[in-house]
Amino acid sequence: MKLNPHLYLAIAFIFLASCTSSEMSPKSQSAPTQAKSSPKVVTLDKNFKTAMGQTIYVPVYSYIYHDEQQRILNLAATLSIRNTDLNKPIIITSVRYYDSDGKLVKQYLEQPIQLNALASSDFFISRTDNSGGLGANFIVEWVAQTEVSEPIVEAVMIATEFQQGVSFISPGKVIKSQKN
Repeated sequence: MKLNPHLYLAIAFIFLASCTSSEMSPKSQSAPTQAKSSPKVVTLDKNFKTAMGQTIYVPVYSYIYHDEQQRILNLAATLSIRNTDLNKPIIITSVRYYDSDGKLVKQYLEQPIQLNALASSDFFISRTDNSGGLGANFIVEWVAQTEVSEPIVEAVMIATEFQQGVSFISPGKVIKSQKN
């Protein structure tokens, strides 16, 4: 019995179709979106008792030099504040951004915010905003009503250009502590 060439083609097509993965390729999948929750705004009244708190200095770089001619590479910066306590909240009372001359560029909080246990918050400076210069910095102030683990406060700077990238972190340094 002689089989029709079209039948061979149909069998080959069914075989090949059954071998392909049912998963979508990475390029066709959409990027996951994260819902960013807003930190809870709080009011610190006269009844608020501070058990501990800190003022933290965080160096930030708006740009860096990248060759002998001192050409500038602009950087985007993200300030990250992470509550490391497993059970208790902290309150961020102030986030201020200063330029290289120590002049206030931006005050980020109008009112204090609460970071719950293991929660974090971030503040962004665009790559196109180089007003801070090489010596820019954040000053972050926080308090807590009970003894808590100290938060991690750091800046992440990043730039990508011509299929190249640079990124680095800048950890915060406690410059003032308050503990009752």
